[in-house]
Amino acid sequence: MTVRPFLPYADRRLHMPAEPVAAITETVRMIWDDMIDTMEAMPGVGLAAPQIGIMQRLAVVDASDKRGQAVRMANPEILHASVQLRAHEEASPNLPGVSARIERPRAVTVRFLNAEGEIEERDFVGLWATSVQHQIDHLDGRLYVDHLSPLRRKMLVAKSAKLSRR
Repeated sequence: MTVRPFLPYADRRLHMPAEPVAAITETVRMIWDDMIDTMEAMPGVGLAAPQIGIMQRLAVVDASDKRGQAVRMANPEILHASVQLRAHEEASPNLPGVSARIERPRAVTVRFLNAEGEIEERDFVGLWATSVQHQIDHLDGRLYVDHLSPLRRKMLVAKSAKLSRR
């Protein structure tokens, strides 16, 4: 398929909620394929459609050791989140060159439309859970830096902009 370019952090679309997906169509399947190719090229463990300029609630996640196990999700929503938190160093190709340690629930139960167009509920734990939550943030118009203090966020955005100008 195709590796797509990432929107820069300043693009307003990254800061807006994405539109729900009405049905799983051939177009949606092709977008998911491109998203997986793009995620693998990063390399990364997840990608949300708004990151590449597609304002639909589509995400892919693959935190498997051997890869090739991508979960394709449309309209994902968290039903339950564990009380226990897990810290992980998060980054985004939309804000290149920087990262931050973010604490999120260690496990989540998520409902979504799967590749067959069926409603599925699945439990995700560890890095899978972190990535799913990170992608849902993107679908809601948030980035991982929105979990930081305003000063820390401003510093990371400025550092990324400086690195991008080089």
